[in-house]
Amino acid sequence: MNKNFVEARRRTGMSQYEVARRLGIDQSSVAYWETGKRTPRASLLVKLADLYCCTIDELMGRSSA
Repeated sequence: MNKNFVEARRRTGMSQYEVARRLGIDQSSVAYWETGKRTPRASLLVKLADLYCCTIDELMGRSSA
């Protein structure tokens, strides 16, 4: 799952710091998601998907098959 978070962020051209700033959280939280040490709260998944212009399923590595 962490690979999806990294790829989505990089597609937008944002740094971990920028994502954290826009979401009002610490950069360390973004780093934890990207290394797979933690997952974001459900409320943040919605905001992340909006920020990254993708779906929650895409972030979570679920296909629409």
